[in-house]
Amino acid sequence: MTNQEMFDELNRFKKEKNAVILAHYYQRDEVQEIADYVGDSLALSQIAASTNADIIVFCGVHFMAETAKILSPTKKVLFPVMEAGCSMANMIDEIKLQEYKDKNPDAIVMAYVNSTAKVKALADVCVTSSNAVKIIKHYAKEGRPMLYCPDQNLGKYTMKLEGLKFDVWTGFCCIHHNLKPELVDQKRKEYPNAEFVAHPECQLNVLEKADYVGSTKQLIEYVTKSKCNEFIIGTEMGVIYEMQKRNPNKVFHILTEKLKCYDMKLTQLEDVYNCLKDEINEIVLDEEIMNKARKSLDNMLKLSN
Repeated sequence: MTNQEMFDELNRFKKEKNAVILAHYYQRDEVQEIADYVGDSLALSQIAASTNADIIVFCGVHFMAETAKILSPTKKVLFPVMEAGCSMANMIDEIKLQEYKDKNPDAIVMAYVNSTAKVKALADVCVTSSNAVKIIKHYAKEGRPMLYCPDQNLGKYTMKLEGLKFDVWTGFCCIHHNLKPELVDQKRKEYPNAEFVAHPECQLNVLEKADYVGSTKQLIEYVTKSKCNEFIIGTEMGVIYEMQKRNPNKVFHILTEKLKCYDMKLTQLEDVYNCLKDEINEIVLDEEIMNKARKSLDNMLKLSN
């Protein structure tokens, strides 16, 4: 089948099955194109919680589909490619987190949404890169010890930004973590009129060189509002599709071609088509885990409003 034929069939399936397709900004261009909603982790979480669809097809990585299921437990959540995971989410598990909680019973545990359902079930609140600073500041007022997990870089960035101190896990995003400040310097020489924007999953020595630091959605909004017409992008290259779509007259340079998430790119249009056509790869979670994880996500959504 051609892409157009699959587009037509998917649109027909969506009407017949009362289904919606959600896609992260890092997905392939054609997957973003067929999606009913494209967004970052926070926006997609909110959509998953509010949609009236009977079926949600989630195009992203596994923890995102789990989150959609937790927030919409009565809906059928389908995931096109079951192998699409997240290395950062795998850098923490419920056993190690429980060990930390046993040693630090008074600590507030804040879990990045890039974590498994079992980890979310042990957390007091979840955060995304869009709302992490706001939520961490909120809980810091309680004066209790805090843990932010699993991404060390967003945690360290928030500590420096707000003058706070708390524990951070040692996890990281393999795509963002390996960026070097020398690469930024080199790219700035190549494009002297461009602004450099970066995701807070990068290390501090890279973020210090950025004109703007923000979540995927915040980066898109920033380049759209900015008077500058040229940008160096320090996050996964899939975001450029939306940036270019909103700003056809602006120029975008990816910091390095290595900013390509293997797992995010696993999902192809054919996978989305087969998934919805046959209603395969349903996300199934333990009810007790879902109920516990839902509390930490609900706390996040309340604090995000």
